[in-house]
Amino acid sequence: MNYMPGTASLIQDIDKKHLVLLRDGRTLIGYLRSIDQFANLVLHQTVERIHVGKKYGDIPRGIFVVRGENVVLLGEIDLEKESDTPLQQVSIEEILEEQRVEQQAKQESEKLKMQALKERGLSVPRADTLDEY
Repeated sequence: MNYMPGTASLIQDIDKKHLVLLRDGRTLIGYLRSIDQFANLVLHQTVERIHVGKKYGDIPRGIFVVRGENVVLLGEIDLEKESDTPLQQVSIEEILEEQRVEQQAKQESEKLKMQALKERGLSVPRADTLDEY
């Protein structure tokens, strides 16, 4: 059994195409070029993929250095199955506009929820103050 503990097990994945999900929700796709003991990653020919519903758009980002603590998920992409996606690729401008509309609708929904809770005498701490406790 050739098991290597920790990030050393990713050495065999160097120069392969990977999908990386970050803590802030962004999705990156690129070729893994380097990794260290802290799981810091260097991705080459990176694109940031934005999903909205059944559509997606790719924004070219080039070389991307990702701090290991921000990685939620790292997975190799099967190049043979990569094009077999049910999603429709659209232009960057179109996907950014759809993302903006989706975020705006989400903010309106949150505002209505907060108002309904306030009317019932309940208060919810703001998300930006939760780290202070």
